[in-house]
Formats: sequence, C-alpha cells, structure tokens
Amino acid sequence: MHRVLSWSVLLLLGACKPAQQVQQPPPPSPAVRPAWVDSRPVTGNYYVGIGIASKSRPDHQEAAKQNALNDLASEISVTVEGNSLLYTLDSRGSFTDSYTSTVRTRTSQQIEGFELVDSWDSGTELWTYYRLSKAEHARLQAERKSAAIAQAADLHARSRAALGTGDLPGAFDLELRALMALRDHWGEADRVEVDGRQVVLANELYAGLQGLTGGLALTSLPERCVLEPANGYRRELLIRARHGSGTAQRDMAQVPLTAAYPGATGKVGLAKRTDADGHARVNVEGVSLDANAPELLVRLDLEALMGGVGDAATARALTAGLSVPELHVPIDLHLPRVLLKADERAYGNALPQAGLAVALREELARRGFRFTDREADSDLVLRLAADTREGGATSGFHTAFLDLTLTCTDRRTGELVHQTGRQGVKGVQLAYDKAALEAYKKGAQDLRKDLVPALIAAIL
Repeated sequence: MHRVLSWSVLLLLGACKPAQQVQQPPPPSPAVRPAWVDSRPVTGNYYVGIGIASKSRPDHQEAAKQNALNDLASEISVTVEGNSLLYTLDSRGSFTDSYTSTVRTRTSQQIEGFELVDSWDSGTELWTYYRLSKAEHARLQAERKSAAIAQAADLHARSRAALGTGDLPGAFDLELRALMALRDHWGEADRVEVDGRQVVLANELYAGLQGLTGGLALTSLPERCVLEPANGYRRELLIRARHGSGTAQRDMAQVPLTAAYPGATGKVGLAKRTDADGHARVNVEGVSLDANAPELLVRLDLEALMGGVGDAATARALTAGLSVPELHVPIDLHLPRVLLKADERAYGNALPQAGLAVALREELARRGFRFTDREADSDLVLRLAADTREGGATSGFHTAFLDLTLTCTDRRTGELVHQTGRQGVKGVQLAYDKAALEAYKKGAQDLRKDLVPALIAAIL
C-alpha cells in the first residue's frame, strides 16, 4: 500500500554545488516578458520552481530565490510505503499534529544541485526561474541513503554490544541515534540484511527501542514499604533494574529512574540512577496521612534516557509510544498507639472537660492514631498540661490567660520526640470562670490548627 504526500522540503542552500548554478544574467527590459512568466515550463527531466518578490523589499533578490526554491521543492513527491515505519506510526496515531508540522519537513529530501535558469525584472517585481535535474537529484539521494543505512547499521550493532555489557542508557542512545540517522527514509521500506534476516531497517531499529524499554524489569526489596514506630517512620528501599529474561537477564547500570510518593506537604519526587550492580536506594519518609492507599511509584525516566540527542522534539515524538516500565510499591503506615495524660486547670483548680484533651484526641484519631489506657501497650506518651491565670478586670470585663504545654516521648526509650505549647492565650468574658473557658476555646483552635500538625510531622 502506498501513499503519496507532497511535503515541504528542507532546503540546505549551503550544500548546493556552485558549479551547477548559472550566474544570474543582467535583468532584461521590463518590456521583454519571458514565456515562462506567463506559462509554467513543463519538462519531464527537471523539477521547476518559479519565485516572485516585490522590489519594495530590501532583500527582494534573496526572497525571490527562496520562493522559487520552495516552489521547486513542492513538486517533489515522497512515497510513503505501506510497511514503512512512518506509515505504521501514523496509522497508530503515535505522531501528533505538532510532529507532522515540524518533523516531516526535516525528513524530506535535502536538495542540492539546483540551478538558476532565468530571471526577469518587471520594474516592480523580480521573477526567478530555477530547476533541478531529476536524475541528479535521484543520484544524490541514493548516495545519502546508502551512507545513512551504513551508519544506522553500525550504530545498531554497537547498541546491542552495549546492552550485553549492562549499559542500557548507552544501548538506548545508540539505537535512537541509529533511527535518527535514517529519518529521511522513514517513509521507505527497502529491505536490508541484519543477522541473516531481510528487514526494513527503520522498523527493526524502532522495535529495538521498544525492546530496550519494554524488556526492563524493576523490583523492590522489600516488596512493601512498612512505616512504623520501630523504624521511626523512615524506610530505605532497594530498587533493582534488570533487562532480559532467564539466564540472559542481567543487571543494568546507570539507569535513570524517577520515584514519587505522597508527602505530608505535597508530592515528593526523587531522581535516581542505578549503581554498577543495577541498584538504586530510595528513602521514604514524611508520608501524608491523608493519602488513600499510598504507594511509591518508580518509573524509567525516558526523558533522561534520551540524553543528548540533537533533535529533542523529534526524539520525543518518536519515543512517545514506547513502553515505560513502572514499579508500584505499597506503603503500609502503622500509626503508633498513644497514651494521653492530660492535666487541665483553671486558676490552679482542676477543670474536667476543658476541651483541649478532647480536641487533641479527636484530631489524632481522625488521622488514624490509636489510643490506649495502658502505658505498657503504648508507643508514645503524650502529656498535656494547661492552666489559666487572671489577667485583670476592666469595666466589668474579666481577662484570663491560658498557658499550655504538649510533650511527646517515646515510651520504650524515654526520649523526647516533640515539645510545643502556647503562652498567654487570651479569653475575655463577664466573669473569670467564663473567661477561662473562652481562653480554652481559643487554645483548642490553636491546637487543631498548628500544634497537632507540628506534632504529627515530628512523629512521622
């Protein structure tokens, strides 16, 4: 199956052969109007380009030439063969409109050997007539194609050798460069011999890229990330990158990876590379309590794997359909058991149900903390101490100031985990007892908004 598409052609003016270009003759009189101005020349041996530019432009000579060459290029048709790489990728929708508008131009024929036939100055416009020998153009294209195939085949062989040594990034870079070397011929389906097989080389190279990414396997040790009081809610995971299967499987060094998990202050993103043994170490800590089924996601970093390929836009479009291996490691968050000891007072006297202990328990329970009444069963011991003091009375209004402290210790070691508090939380009412309750109410708001999140951050 064939499709013929007329594409804009990349014109490399610097590659033109000066010996084949005719020197521009002196412009004839405007009264002598050449026949090619009124009727486009038709010839089976040449591609023809006619260009026009207004003489009001300061660069009218260069503009007329460029327009003529663009016109000439539009005559050149490219056959996209049905089993070619370009046809296959287009039929799968792998290339975007952006790719079509920017990359296909670069994959078109590179023109050289054109010549100026004639020019005409109408007085207000400059007309130019260029042509390109079809036979010469075909010869030059055949030479380029042969050189591109040889270069691509060499890079492909070097890619496979790199993979055999455990160098996945090097193998990918070489395979991608091999495919880019053939980009002017992605629409063609000429067969070449590779390992005794007749293959369409561009398709073979693209399949090689797919095999390099799709054949990579990521594993984690341990398989689940358990965060608990015993490890201080910090865990190091060992990520292993291997390629191949069975006895041919081997560790891959310097493989770029991304790792991400939900953190307490937002998504945590890490960039890693495997070492010489194919291992990368990832530390998980500060996991969000609000995440539903939290996990560590490890992926092959395809952008980093592409490295320094010159035409990044083309490379991205070409590799967009590649399989990118992922590893999902569940995060099991085992929150601590807490013993709460609260002492709430007003002016030195016990004030049951003052509200701070209730607010503290509610906020921690809402986030998954478990409470116990036995110290021996607890992981953490929270001590809440609060009392109010008189702040004086004015015009019938009484002021109370609340001072509170919150201390968290590790029950097993006795070490201080976190300590915080508030001083002088103000409450104003018509009586001191009511002012104390007002101060406790404001203190509970501070506890929920600031003190509890800070406590959780210190614990986890």
